[in-house]
Order: sequence, then structure tokens, then C-alpha cells
Amino acid sequence: MKKRMLGKNNLEVSAIGLGCMGMSFGYGPPADKQEMITLIRQAVEHGITFFDTAEVYGPFTNEALVGEALAPFKGEVVIATKFGFTIDLQQMKHTGLNSRPENIKRVAEASLKRLQVDAIDLYYQHRVDPEVPIEEVAGAVGDLIKEGKVKHFGLSEAGANTIRRAHAVQPVTALQSEYSLF
Repeated sequence: MKKRMLGKNNLEVSAIGLGCMGMSFGYGPPADKQEMITLIRQAVEHGITFFDTAEVYGPFTNEALVGEALAPFKGEVVIATKFGFTIDLQQMKHTGLNSRPENIKRVAEASLKRLQVDAIDLYYQHRVDPEVPIEEVAGAVGDLIKEGKVKHFGLSEAGANTIRRAHAVQPVTALQSEYSLF
């Protein structure tokens, strides 16, 4: 498997990553958990080292699935997850954007537990929150990086000006934009 460097801080990943959302959310009913664990582990055996999830997938269940599946491969794989929504715990669905710094830090702690890791390799803002200046978002993730809870900062579905403003506060390692055959 070919490898790629993301950003300028030595984040090396397989050229092909595995997006795990559809395993437990988004494209119909959740798949069988054991089958998905097997699939994720087979991906590692075939050279995939880059796995993508988010707290909102499920919500929460996809991070737990990825964490369990990749627990035997700590230090060998890169796990990316995302933050930025308010999740209604009664209805178990997202109810809007929330990238306030206190929320970012709170949900990072929960993601660390579900992913069974000491640090999140790549932490993306899932969607730009127009209510929170991107500089505050970047600063909150920068604080998590200083604390050793996050290694790299990413943005998803962000425009060029937003990326520049965020990068001025905390270097942006990766940008995720939807590219789908659908």
C-alpha cells in the first residue's frame, strides 16, 4: 500500500483510507458488529492504516466500533474522528452545530474513551459552525494538542478563507471534502 504525508507534521497514512460511517450509520440499518470488526481488521492486514469516524455516527456507536476493532493495532494505524454537533441523548440524533470550545474539549474526552486511545490522531471540525469564530475552534483544538489529547487538526467542508484563518491559529493538517459517486 502506498503511503501519503498529510500536512507538514509527519502524519503518514495509507493512500487509501477506510471511512467507517456506513458500518453503523447513514446508509440503512447498522451492519453486524462482528462482521465490521473483521472487515476493519482485514483492512489493516491489507495495508490500510487510515480510518475515519465521528462522534455523530450512530451517534457514538461508530467510534466505539472503530475503537474496539483497532485496539490491537495501537501505534500502527491513524484514527480520524470529528466533532461539532449537539447530540440529543434522548432521541440519539444531532440537533444542530456546536463547536464552542468547551464542547470540543468535552466531546474529545468521550471520543478518547470510545476509541480506546490516549490521543486522537486527527481531530476534524465536522462542519463549520457560523456561531463560533474559527479562531476559537482552532485554539481549542490547539489546547488539546498541547495537552497531548490530540495530535493533528483537520477541517471538513471548509472554505479557503476559513482554512487560512484557522491555520493562522493552529496548523491545519488535513481537509476533508465530500467526494462521492452518489
